[in-house]
Amino acid sequence: MNSKKSLFIKVLNYFVLLVILLIVGLYITGNQYILKGIQLTYLKGRSTAGIYDYTDFTNRKIEKGNALPWQKHKNYNQIAITDTLKNELLDFETEALVVIKDGKLWLEHYWNNRKPTAISNSFSMSKSYVTMLMFKALENGDIKSLNQPIIDFMPEFKGDKLAEKCTVGDFAAMTSGFDWKEDYYLPLNPTAKAYFADDIKEQMLSRKFIKEPGGHFEYLSGNTQLLAILIERATGKNLSHLLSQHFWKPLGMENNGLWSLDGNGKMEKAYCCVNATALDYAKIGQLLLQKGHWSGKQLIDSMHIEKMVKPNYKAFNAGEPAIYGYSIWTDYEHSPTFYALLGHLGQRTIVIPEENLVIVRLGKKKDKRILNKGILQKTGTDIYYLVDEILKMNQENAE
Repeated sequence: MNSKKSLFIKVLNYFVLLVILLIVGLYITGNQYILKGIQLTYLKGRSTAGIYDYTDFTNRKIEKGNALPWQKHKNYNQIAITDTLKNELLDFETEALVVIKDGKLWLEHYWNNRKPTAISNSFSMSKSYVTMLMFKALENGDIKSLNQPIIDFMPEFKGDKLAEKCTVGDFAAMTSGFDWKEDYYLPLNPTAKAYFADDIKEQMLSRKFIKEPGGHFEYLSGNTQLLAILIERATGKNLSHLLSQHFWKPLGMENNGLWSLDGNGKMEKAYCCVNATALDYAKIGQLLLQKGHWSGKQLIDSMHIEKMVKPNYKAFNAGEPAIYGYSIWTDYEHSPTFYALLGHLGQRTIVIPEENLVIVRLGKKKDKRILNKGILQKTGTDIYYLVDEILKMNQENAE
């Protein structure tokens, strides 16, 4: 009995020593962020980031002004969700579905006890917001042009021959050639580090460029974070303030937003982490649909909206689907055409101009199946369920 107890103690001691060595190794190699990642994901029964992670991070407020609630459509919530769409929404843990038709609130549904005032993570939908702030900085003269070299704002990259060729526009178009691995699930990769680590600026500015800028489209969250650093330096203001000033207040958002910060609480995690309600996300979609015009004012130049929502054909090879503009996904092969702000786990803001529709879906999972439903299927089959089924509902409404 004593020998068994002694063996158990030895094994336990070896295990404790191994854990200590692993932790020390993580700190020595600068990968201690993994410990925070384990705490906020695996210990919560998840394998990736979650839509309510803002409760575990330091956040900066995106202040609202005078709230202007959506006017309700005459057929508000009178059209039933199709069975096909309902199954899709429930199967992938949807929490909110909002549809704006002709500038008015047409459909509004919530699940899992979510309230209309509940905020949650936009994930990569925020990339589009950052590019909108880039265009505002350009309109205000803080940035000279999309072709301005990034080293004008980031002298840290001087001497890097590839970086010196990179322009401001390359970040928004995802053509920078930056060294980045896009993955929300692998713990040892720059995307996970940016999400959980302390100093996001230091991380971004210490990496290199590995491909010729201005070439082929490659979706990298690092591009948006670098663009955010550039905007912050160009304007002298943080992103939360700029988003509030240029869009949150003028749009009459109903709730304050929150933008999650890095571990040091110094900079917004620009590539992922605006937190807002479905109703307020829908206003960004409606602003895009209205080409930057809102309540008698031009909040952002219509030419800049056009640049965002039209495919950037030069970034794609001949015969290859052009699926991205400037920080917005596009499907101009679908009938009718649409464009979309897309985020991890199926956060969606979809705009269908021909039908005057804006769709917002928020939830905890996305449909990853490949069903050959469209050129954006690799970003989530659910996009086409949302578009096609709501178009059916819209047709029923017209009848």
